[in-house]
Amino acid sequence: MKRPTHALMALSASLAVLAPHAAGAQTGAVPVSQAETLLFETDHLAHLQTPVVLVYDFRKVSNVEQGFSDKVSLDMASNQGKTNATLHFLSGAHKHDVPAVESAHGNPVLLGFLERDIAEMKRLTGGSTAYFRKRIRMALAEGAEVSKQTITYQGKSLPAQAIRIQPYLDDPMHARFEPYVHKTYVFIVSEQVPGGVYQLRSSLANPDGTAAAARTPATAAARDAPAGKPAAEAGQGKPGVALPAIDETLTLVSVAHPKR
Repeated sequence: MKRPTHALMALSASLAVLAPHAAGAQTGAVPVSQAETLLFETDHLAHLQTPVVLVYDFRKVSNVEQGFSDKVSLDMASNQGKTNATLHFLSGAHKHDVPAVESAHGNPVLLGFLERDIAEMKRLTGGSTAYFRKRIRMALAEGAEVSKQTITYQGKSLPAQAIRIQPYLDDPMHARFEPYVHKTYVFIVSEQVPGGVYQLRSSLANPDGTAAAARTPATAAARDAPAGKPAAEAGQGKPGVALPAIDETLTLVSVAHPKR
């Protein structure tokens, strides 16, 4: 299977998740995984009638800092036969700017979710965005688990597929990011829902049984951390301080067709 150029160009410009595959894609030497096909090589927007607005709920639960709930909206409109997409990812202090996409095919909400997640990992750990992107790319290309499942959307049971990855589990550099080694991403896609993407989730629950919950003693460690020192690092090795537990979920909730 060859990579369609539209998806590769979009990824290279917005996320660079698959950028190392670009040279191989041009010669057909690099195979594309099932996970990559479902997420990045599928035209999620093909059957949408524009103008349309897709609305997603976003929820963060954490023991590192205050959780919150917010909205993400994807506005799509046609212009000279092309579908242009504008993503509004969260609001206020949580807002994450995402460039508008011209001639969109894949759902930009996926790139917005991953880019924000990568920025959060950098903020919490002090790691490199290029490094986190590379680990996610490798996991999708080589270590993703794909399974069938049933979702409930607007009261209907619909078929879907779940893509699960753990980018840092077998990471040779895991010692630097030890509290985040077990972080898991689950992407749920379905041809039966508008925009093709039903739910995106990143979840960190450490083996000690820590589950994401409202503020715990880890918050105090974050508050008392020296300036510039990641909160997770500040809490390590302190008795009574829970390992970080963070759960972020984005779920499609509604579709609106504004008047032309």
